[in-house]
Order: sequence, then C-alpha cells, then structure tokens
Amino acid sequence: MPPTKTAVAPQFLTGRWLFGLLSAGLLMAAVAYDVGGDRWDAPLQTLTLPLLLSFALTVLIGVGVVPLLRQLKTGQVIREDGPQSHLKKSGTPTMGGIFFVPTGLLLAVLWASLAVGQLSGSVVAIALLAVWYAAIGWWDDWQVLRRKSNRGMSARLRLLLEAVGAALFCAWLVSTQPAATTITAPWGWVWPLGVGFIPLAVFVPMAQGNALNLTDGLDGLAGGTAAIALLALGTIMGTHPDLQILAATMSGACLGFVWHNHHPARVFMGDTGSLALGAVLAGLGLASQQLWELFIVSGLFFVESLSVIAQVLYYKATKGPDGVGKRLLRMAPLHHHFELGGWSELRVVSTFYAVVAVLGLLSWLVQRT
Repeated sequence: MPPTKTAVAPQFLTGRWLFGLLSAGLLMAAVAYDVGGDRWDAPLQTLTLPLLLSFALTVLIGVGVVPLLRQLKTGQVIREDGPQSHLKKSGTPTMGGIFFVPTGLLLAVLWASLAVGQLSGSVVAIALLAVWYAAIGWWDDWQVLRRKSNRGMSARLRLLLEAVGAALFCAWLVSTQPAATTITAPWGWVWPLGVGFIPLAVFVPMAQGNALNLTDGLDGLAGGTAAIALLALGTIMGTHPDLQILAATMSGACLGFVWHNHHPARVFMGDTGSLALGAVLAGLGLASQQLWELFIVSGLFFVESLSVIAQVLYYKATKGPDGVGKRLLRMAPLHHHFELGGWSELRVVSTFYAVVAVLGLLSWLVQRT
C-alpha cells in the first residue's frame, strides 16, 4: 500500500460544523420546495415536516441504541490493509442501520397513509424491499463480528439473496403498475421496455445497494450523501406524494443517524444500513418511473463502484510473472484514493456532499426539461 500523505483539514472544518451545514442545507431545500409549491396548505404533504420528525425520532432512539450496541460489543473490525488512520476506529459500534432504517420506514408508512387517505402499496412494497436488504446486511455484519474478521457471508450468497428480494419487488411492481415498464427520460423521450424491464428492475436494487455499501467508508459519508440524494428525489416526484413522503422520512432518518455518525463517529451504519438505503433509492426510482433521474442523483455512488471494478481489472491486466499487478488508484473505493493523496477525512466527506448536492440539483433541472 502506498504511503499516506499527511492529511490536514482547515481548522474551521469539524465534524460538528459539517453536520450543521448538511442539516441547514437539507432544511432550506425542503422549506424552499414546500413554499414554492404552496404545499403548506396541506401540511401532511410537505417534505419539511416528515423530514424534521424523522430526524428528531432517529436522534432520540439512537441515544438509547448506540450505548446498547457498545454494551453488546458490536465493535467494527477495521481492515488492516486500509488507511492506517482508520485503525483507531476499531471497536466503534456498527449495525447502526437497525435503529435509523426502521424509524424512517415506519414513519413513512404511517405518514403516507394519513396524507393520501389510505395505505400506500408503493411505500409498503419499498419498505419491505428495504427490510429484506437490511436483513441481508445484518447477517453479513453479524458474521463479521462473530468471526472477528472482515469476511462475512459469501459474495455469491449475498448477491443471490439480493436478487431474490429485487425479483419479488419487480414482480409486485409489474403486476400492480404495468406502466412502470415504460421509462421516461428528458426531452420527452419514452422507452417502453416491456419484458426487458424485468432484468433492469432486478439489477437496479442490487447495484444501488452495493454502491451505497462501498460508499460507506468514512464518518458521515454514506449517511450524508444518501440524505441529500433522497431529498433530491423527493423534490422530483410531485405526482407521487406517498413516495415523496418516504423520500423525506428516510432523508430525515439519515440525517438523524449522521448526528451520531459525524466525525468522530460514535456508531457506524454497517451493511445493515447501507444495503437498505440503496434498496430505498432503487425502489423510489423504479416505482416513480424516474430511473434516469435516479441515475443522475446516484452518480457518486456508481463512480465509487466503478472505481473498485476498475482497480480490480487494471490490477489483473497488469499482473506480471511475479503475480503482482499495478494499481490504477492509490486505493479503492475512490474516497480512500483521495485520503491516501493527502486529503483529510472531513475534506473528502464535505467534497462528496457538494458533488451529490450538485447532482441533485441537476436531476431536478433535468426532470423539468
């Protein structure tokens, strides 16, 4: 592994300051959307109120759960071949997804039911998909803790279970919303995929879940970027008020989690949280027929995935007689490449927040073309 350059963050850039900036940005975006759309005439259909309530509940629940996770000795096992600065994080409780994911999902089901006057099948279906992915992540986290190593369940079994959950969600979507097989795109383009929608609908949750999982490598990174991406999606699904509420409550839950997870983190979300977040994002994009906008707003997550794929392929392609290849990046995923290049953890996280915010704005603009 190449030597790490000294990482120095600006003196004003602290985890608490960055969390405050993230919170202010999300709140201003939600309020601006609600005011601009005259949504305060129907408070239950605003984005601001469910976001704030979900945030508050997650923070309060986390106050009780985080110490419990510590008592249960769910300390994260840190990779020895990762950045050396991360070794001090060993022992920080993981599996944080068990308190913020259910909070956001349950609140979404209840709030959406009140807002639209009936139980939302779409919200329930996406919530079940997220719970399935969270269960896969929990089992993987548990295996890591039990074995005291970074080896959880086999990649083949994990992908198989993810595919089963995605296939069940796809079957529900096609049987209840046949129009979902038609994908809308900017400039009035419409792509009726028909049967071709099925492999796409199975692939998207798997890709999104694993992309979020790879992004979860720095304090506040996955939770903060997911909060931004979710709220951005919420602002472009005006014809789906129930899905907007789900996006808002999950954004608030992510923000509440970052309260406990900002640098220096007191808890990690683990695969339990990251896989579930990917499932929610994928479900929202599929159910709202806005996969194009999902692709844009999730651009950072997919770049993180591509950085790992490129690193592996390049290493294999350049492997010499000694069996050793060259590295395309200092380390993959991409956020570690910047760390080893001398960026502080806070600088990487703040930059990635800004990138996702710009992508969210871009997706909002594209949706209106």
